[in-house]
Amino acid sequence: MQTKVNEAAQRKKCGYNCAQAVACTYCDMAGIDEETVKNLTQGFAVGMGGSTEATCGAIIGAVNVLINKDASKTMLGSRRIINRFKEQNGTVICKELKGLTDGVVKRECIDCVKDAASFLEDELK
Repeated sequence: MQTKVNEAAQRKKCGYNCAQAVACTYCDMAGIDEETVKNLTQGFAVGMGGSTEATCGAIIGAVNVLINKDASKTMLGSRRIINRFKEQNGTVICKELKGLTDGVVKRECIDCVKDAASFLEDELK
């Protein structure tokens, strides 16, 4: 599979939220059209609903692409993505990544999108 990480980053730069940037880049692999995916993931911006309180949207976008008919495979893949993201960045919570809790930015949004896309690609192989 040819990497689409830079395509996901470009979508983020063009105004997609983090969840949309990842999910829309790989939506063909989930068998869902881009407009539907973009609409389904619009509420996951800035830590869900713009609150910064929840999981990074890039991770949510990646998990949306993993959906398949075997729930246990979806759960395992999702857990691996979350664990790898947390191991690399120290947290999966938006406000912590943005440094809103301690003043230290752990990861910029564009890099969160790249990380989630890369981890997703590993799961899709």
